Amino acid sequence: MSTVISIRIRSEVKELLEEAGININYEVKKFLEDLAWKVRVKKNLLMIDEFLKNMPPAHRGFAVKSVREDRERR
Repeated sequence: MSTVISIRIRSEVKELLEEAGININYEVKKFLEDLAWKVRVKKNLLMIDEFLKNMPPAHRGFAVKSVREDRERR
């Protein structure tokens, strides 16, 4: 599903971009999609950060023990 948005820019800006062969429609869509992706990533990172705040820290030596066990299983 999609929606239509409209923007107003100065005529000289549009003319300059078109003379340079720039597809304005494509560039605006790409910019907004990239911006939406960044917002989504930031939102997810904040959720992960909040989740991790509630986790207790691992006990001392856990990482060393875990890596050693993994290596011994091979």
